[in-house]
Amino acid sequence: MYKIDSQQNRISPLITKTFSELGFSERHHLQEWLVNTPAVFGEELLMIQKEFAGFDDTKERLDLLAIDKEGNLVIIENKLDDSGRDVVWQALKYAGYCSNLTKNDIIEIYQKYLDQYFPNDHVKASDRLSEFLEIEDLQTKLINTSTSQRIILVAANYRKEVTNTMLWLSQFNLSCQCFKVTPYSSNSDLFLNIEQIIPPPEIKEFMIGIAAREAEEKTVDIQLKHRHKLRREFWEQALEAFRKSPCKLYNNISPSDDHWLSAGSGVSSLPYSLIFSKKEARVELSISRAEPDANNATFEYLKSYRDQIEKIFGHSLEWLPLPGKKSCRIQYAKPFDGYDKAEWPSMIEWMVTNMIKFEQAFAPHMNGIYQLLKQGQWQPKIHEDE
Repeated sequence: MYKIDSQQNRISPLITKTFSELGFSERHHLQEWLVNTPAVFGEELLMIQKEFAGFDDTKERLDLLAIDKEGNLVIIENKLDDSGRDVVWQALKYAGYCSNLTKNDIIEIYQKYLDQYFPNDHVKASDRLSEFLEIEDLQTKLINTSTSQRIILVAANYRKEVTNTMLWLSQFNLSCQCFKVTPYSSNSDLFLNIEQIIPPPEIKEFMIGIAAREAEEKTVDIQLKHRHKLRREFWEQALEAFRKSPCKLYNNISPSDDHWLSAGSGVSSLPYSLIFSKKEARVELSISRAEPDANNATFEYLKSYRDQIEKIFGHSLEWLPLPGKKSCRIQYAKPFDGYDKAEWPSMIEWMVTNMIKFEQAFAPHMNGIYQLLKQGQWQPKIHEDE
């Protein structure tokens, strides 16, 4: 690895170091770096515990425990300058222990982590997990199924027996990854390179494709099938009511198994959406273009007309910029028990009434948004001297 000197138009080699000679430790340094920057693994992971010792009849400690966007537990074992011989066996034991954790166990483990390390935030673990997994109700999500556990090893150097075993385990549909971490120095500056070596990056997408295909072939959980049937039945009744109403947005929309149903507003990636959940009904405008800056500009454009929009709609709206995410949202909601069919007529009537007003409030501004996006006014200005 080389450092670029743009002024001299030269490159100079960085000096490879070991963690030991730099005085870094596994627990107080490498582990903390990973906890606070999980993006180094190339995906979104939510750290839910460190130094986890909640295994029955054993005093062993798992370095890091995380959960991925699919609800799978991720066992992360860190080593410094050498992986050691027994790290695979150690990680497999932890994966076996974690395979028995229930959803309530995971919530409890994460709550203890939040209470210990973020006591002033007063956050409920179940709410944070729902937000991370992007679901309305945590009870509707399958988490930590029996063979879904993943293993990630982190070390500066790997013994051959470790890499061979990890590659072999990968053939049995067990998600195994090895990341190599290398510290470098240049004068007083220190650098850290983190790269995935198993599976090799060039075959990662191929392996993901195989796993996705196999996942699709698995039998769907009975409860999930029931929920899908319930949603489709609700949307069939709701769409029938919309077709009889003055609102024509959903005339060409088909029932869905999802908790949402969207219709075009005339501007790409700005759909009018109906939300059906166990706890509430909602009408919303989702601003979800690929460019975050375009979403923010659109959101601010509409917000500048907030008084006018809310006056036409007849109620105050929730304006959600959702910082840190690509999309923004403007919504209006009302509590309902969505899984009680006796409430469906009221829910549907509420959706129809409010979507009519919702469209009337926002439609006059769609041409302005279209021109804003077409002309690229949301893009940052580039000065000639840059």
